[in-house]
Amino acid sequence: MLLLVPASLCPAQEKTVQPTHAPDGGTIERFASITIPTTPGAPFTATVNTEWVRQVPDGGNIILVNHRTVARDANGRVFEERAYFVPSDGKQKSVAYQIEISDPATHDRYICRIAEHVCRLQQFFSNYATAAVAPDGSASAGTPGLTVENLGSQNVAGLETVGTRETRLIETASIGNEAPLLEKKEFWYSPDLGINLITRRQDPRFSSQQNFEVNNIQLGEPDAKLFEPPAGFRILDLRKPPEVATPANSSPN
Repeated sequence: MLLLVPASLCPAQEKTVQPTHAPDGGTIERFASITIPTTPGAPFTATVNTEWVRQVPDGGNIILVNHRTVARDANGRVFEERAYFVPSDGKQKSVAYQIEISDPATHDRYICRIAEHVCRLQQFFSNYATAAVAPDGSASAGTPGLTVENLGSQNVAGLETVGTRETRLIETASIGNEAPLLEKKEFWYSPDLGINLITRRQDPRFSSQQNFEVNNIQLGEPDAKLFEPPAGFRILDLRKPPEVATPANSSPN
C-alpha cells in the first residue's frame, strides 16, 4: 500500500550557509625606526639592532627583532638596509628585503627591492638637522604634558653620548582614553655622529615597547659601492612624469 504524506508534514531540508564576508583591510601598526641624517663630515658604518615588544591580552609578550646595516659617507650620503622582523628566539635570521640610498647633493633617493631586482629612483631632500637641546622642566617645546629630563652622559659603543628622557602625560579623554596615559621616550645621542645610539620608546596607546641600539660602529669612510644601486638591478625613474600618448586628431565627418 502506498502512503502519501502531505508535503507540509515532510521535514524541511536544511540549507548549509558557508560563512562569508566582504574583503577586510586588516590592521596595520606603523613602526618608525631611528633616523640617519645626511650629515656631512661624519662618516661611519654600523648595525642597528631593533627589539619590538608587544603585550598581548593574556599577559605575555610578542618579542620581535631585526638587525640591519647603515652607513654614511663624508659627503652625507646615507645607505640603509630594511630587514624583516623575526622572533627573538634566534631560530630565524633577520634578512634584508630593501636597500635605500639617499644623496643630498644630487637629491636622488634609490629604494631597491631585493627580491624584485628593481630600484625606484625618487627625488630626495636633505634631512640634515642639528639636534636641539631641550631644557629640563614641564611643557617643554610647547607640547602640553611633556616633561624633559637630562640624564647626563655615558659612553656607548666607544662614543660619548648625552641622555634625555621625555615623558608625556595624555590626559583622560584627550584621544578617547578613559584614563590618563603616560608615554615615555629615552635617547642617548652622539654629538659626533649626530644620531641616537640608544632609543627606547614606551607607548601605552599601542601596548608596545620599541628599543633601538646602534653598535659595531666603524668610524671612517664606508665602501663606496654601498652608495651605488646594486649591479643588475633595473632602475625605474619616478622623478619624470609618465608619458601619456596623444590621441591622433579625428577626421571631420
